[in-house]
Amino acid sequence: MLAASADIEVQNMIQQLAERVDALERSAGNNRLSIGVMSGNLDTTMAAFIIAMGAVAYDMEVDMFFTFWATAALRDPRKSASKGLLDRMFGWMLPRSSQALPLSKMQMAGMGPKMIRSVMKARGVKSLEELMRDAAELGVRIHVCEMSMGVMGLKEEEMIDYPNLDYVGVGSFIQMIGESKQAIFL
Repeated sequence: MLAASADIEVQNMIQQLAERVDALERSAGNNRLSIGVMSGNLDTTMAAFIIAMGAVAYDMEVDMFFTFWATAALRDPRKSASKGLLDRMFGWMLPRSSQALPLSKMQMAGMGPKMIRSVMKARGVKSLEELMRDAAELGVRIHVCEMSMGVMGLKEEEMIDYPNLDYVGVGSFIQMIGESKQAIFL
């Protein structure tokens, strides 16, 4: 009788533990990282892609949400779009592509980005453009903020060709964050 009672108690404990593990797994979110990219600086944008690539190396799905100044990093300098005067003015002030992004520090009268790119190349560090290509090949998804595109006067037809790029509102990014195990904003 005591052995049967102990077996039932053990079975109940195992069932409770299994239920707790299931609940924890459901609350942990997917093996997914959401990265909000707001800065339009070369170093910050590179950091976002390096983190994205690191997450992919750990078998995580990655969603990057580009908003405000960061959207300029996704412009293709070979493409253009028909725009009104205000949008053209913004276009003239924004970097034309990832190649034209400034550094967050040590601009050195515009020489900083060229210098850091030269040092990176000499030391075998991938460029932002190479990181972007690698991210595309590995399935990193890029979501561009529709509101920021409108504010900055950018058009879809002037953006880079990227296989997993779409245009969404902030609500979509909030949903992505809710479904992610981790989220960061740069």
